[in-house]
Amino acid sequence: MDVTEVRVFPIDNEERLKAYATITIDNVFLIRYLRVINGKDGLFVAMASRKMKDGTFKDIAHPLNSETRQMIEKKVLAEYERELADPTKREQTPKDSAA
Repeated sequence: MDVTEVRVFPIDNEERLKAYATITIDNVFLIRYLRVINGKDGLFVAMASRKMKDGTFKDIAHPLNSETRQMIEKKVLAEYERELADPTKREQTPKDSAA
């Protein structure tokens, strides 16, 4: 399995949420609404999740092992850093890409 595309959409004016991300796996499977979060130990990637009736959150899709989670996080955070370094790329918002 390989993450073949990463798109990052930085968010301004949020304390913890820094960006949304979309990844494509093996050019055939798309996962949207991953989040780049600024946690107490630095940036991390939160998987797409849904709020349950009891107020907890449940991942919609997630890696089954730590190696895959680390690989996804590394690629998403690298793209996030590239996006911050080149603000001219910020033409499309997550709402534009949700279709």
